Amino acid sequence: MSAFFNWEYVESFFPKILSALPITLAIVAVATAVGMVLGLLIAFIRIEKIPVLSQISQVFVSFIRGTPILVQLFLVYYGLPIIFTALANIEKIDYVYITYGLSTAAFFSEIFRSAISSVATDQKEAAASVGLTRGQTYRRIILPQAVRIAIPATGTMIVSLLQDTSLAFSLGVIDVIGKVRALAALTYRSLEGYFVAAIIFIVLSILLERLFTWLTKRFQFQSKAKVQTQGLDPEILIKNDEIFQTYTLKGEKGETY
Repeated sequence: MSAFFNWEYVESFFPKILSALPITLAIVAVATAVGMVLGLLIAFIRIEKIPVLSQISQVFVSFIRGTPILVQLFLVYYGLPIIFTALANIEKIDYVYITYGLSTAAFFSEIFRSAISSVATDQKEAAASVGLTRGQTYRRIILPQAVRIAIPATGTMIVSLLQDTSLAFSLGVIDVIGKVRALAALTYRSLEGYFVAAIIFIVLSILLERLFTWLTKRFQFQSKAKVQTQGLDPEILIKNDEIFQTYTLKGEKGETY
């Protein structure tokens, strides 16, 4: 067994591989931040059907969703300096940030577009009837609800992004997998390194899943059953301005709560 798998190498590799974890987490953090901002912008463009931009964003999303992340990495690494010569001398990790940011933006745009579209259209009409602008309607009515709806899918997306970072080593970035391959080249022991990497990714994935499960429960809407157990009419008359965290309800005798 020791000829194929040696626990001493596992103990030796673990701190060395763990030292590369900040690079992996940085890729996830930057890609998530860029992806959320661009994804929300793309979702807004497609929902509002802005001419030209809507068609361009649709092609972009279809391209990203239809190509592997590895292909996107090499297209950005070799193609971007040709189009933008000023980017020819940036670090390899920056190409990784750009690629994962754009890729994540495409997927986040679909998550946000679906979440925003799931909010009842009569709420937009009601907002317009009381004089709210389109920006106020999105900021105070649509987005607070859409964010809550999008939390579970966002969690799944970030866990998937964490696992996709394992391809960043293709550009020579020393992340977790890059460190594993470097150690394997020095010691000719690959299995132990990938075993350590698997443990790291499993632990991080479980932590992220539990975090987003907690967030989903924390920000879920007040259920109709809970309102009924309090002896109140479950019909919501007015949602206040505090991002729907509290409600004005009417009881059987006309009292408000």
